[in-house]
Amino acid sequence: MEFNLADMFENAVDHFGDREYLVCAGKRRTYAEMEERANRLAHHLAEHGIGPGDHVGIYALNSVEWVETLWAVFKLRAVWININYRYVEDELAYLFDNADLKALVFQREFGPRVQGVLDRLPLLQHSVVIEDGSGADLSQLSSVPYEDAVASGSPARDFGPRSPDDRYILYTGGTTGMPKGVVWRQEDVFFALGGGIDVVTGQRVERPEQMVEKGLANPVQAVMMPIAPLMHGATQWGVMGGALVGNKIVLVPKFEPVEVWKLVAAEKVHAMMITGDAMAVPLLEALDDPEVKGLDLSSWAALSSTAALFSPSVKDKLLERFPNLILSEAIGASESGSNGYTLIEKGKTAMKGGPTVKPITDTVVLDERLHVVEPGSGVIGRVARRGNIPLEYYKDPVKTAETFVTDENGVRYAIPGDFATVEADGAITLLGRGSVSINSGGEKIFPEEVEGAVKGHPDVYDCVVVGAPDERWGQRVVAVVQPREGAQPTLESIQEHCRKHIAGYKVPRELCVVESVQRSPSGKPDYRWAQRVATSAAENA
Repeated sequence: MEFNLADMFENAVDHFGDREYLVCAGKRRTYAEMEERANRLAHHLAEHGIGPGDHVGIYALNSVEWVETLWAVFKLRAVWININYRYVEDELAYLFDNADLKALVFQREFGPRVQGVLDRLPLLQHSVVIEDGSGADLSQLSSVPYEDAVASGSPARDFGPRSPDDRYILYTGGTTGMPKGVVWRQEDVFFALGGGIDVVTGQRVERPEQMVEKGLANPVQAVMMPIAPLMHGATQWGVMGGALVGNKIVLVPKFEPVEVWKLVAAEKVHAMMITGDAMAVPLLEALDDPEVKGLDLSSWAALSSTAALFSPSVKDKLLERFPNLILSEAIGASESGSNGYTLIEKGKTAMKGGPTVKPITDTVVLDERLHVVEPGSGVIGRVARRGNIPLEYYKDPVKTAETFVTDENGVRYAIPGDFATVEADGAITLLGRGSVSINSGGEKIFPEEVEGAVKGHPDVYDCVVVGAPDERWGQRVVAVVQPREGAQPTLESIQEHCRKHIAGYKVPRELCVVESVQRSPSGKPDYRWAQRVATSAAENA
């Protein structure tokens, strides 16, 4: 057996067939049921011309159908493309054109958007629609109903040999630019994101079969709940990596905090995966909802956050509410996989910039000359990973050359653009993405650090920090704030609070109060939107 995701999933099915694999929106699938339906869908797609290397878009909310399509496509050695259901027409048109889709599996409510950009789909030869009761117009599409497609295919597992070189493409969120497709070999992405390297011990899996062996060695089936949309890499790997060790996965179609807690109680969830404050804050507040107060949450033991700001004040509140909670934070990127991991202790949540984590195998911080930054040197470099890294950005040689670079010794690195320093003990302190950093009077200011400070203010519910043009300093720090209900935060009170936590030059010089901070469904801040808000406020001042 190879380090191929479909091969490894089929091996898991052979050992965990009767186990429950997936729960979402009232639908349940055992491993064996998932396998049969994925086989049927794969044969249906093959009958309509889909084969190795072809791109199949998945455009839907979290659902069992999303996951069935995922495995069906991999079984054919084809490549599925994650599509952000929040994209407006321009972004959607760009992605459809860029991704070279040959087939599309989509939820009916998104049909009108698909029809609006059909001219960007010249290669599209087949589509399958997941019915959702919306009744959305599909008059320009001759799509096959999803259940008909599944029923029409053979349940047999009679596919040809596969390869560790088969592709996996992850389209980035596009919060600071248009989405880009990160192209991985399946073997590489398994080691970077799928559990091939233990983030705590650094040990590498030597044989594909070891993943099933790990699952069999666990006396209790782990019940995991990744909350972000499946279009986000973290949840994709919760679903795929979890399958390889026989876990049970619980999904929600959309993030509804009260419903999350109900599922934790009903499904006896052990661990939850979130993306920062955008999920943690509503979850904390929902604990006081009458529908939640009486629930038995005793099964819940662990919470992990990745990919978005997880501020100290929120961590403290979680640990106050659940003193025995195993709380952890991870950093990583679509272009590099996991980079670091840390367990969070009560009373030790303060940040020096962003999160401080123990780097995992093959992760380093490089200076401008591509030399490894020495621990304790104070040098600001960029987080990089070598070894199992992507091949390229799809159809973007310029961006590929900028991000995937080779040093003077022939070592190839993925350098997505996250700045960091290295502590004396070797830990990495993340500062933020260079593309959204603020330059004020020659000082580089990373928004996440300022956001973490602002969000500790009692009147602030959510916050995004950006730079606005300033004649004297080049840029000034602007806090775009969503207040708590009934609160009216002032610039002066926020400045006074922030001076206790960050250096004076990082303190916001301007405040924009908005009804709601815009974020992606995975919780990532929309910096382009915040920049427009700040610029508009400056122009109208």
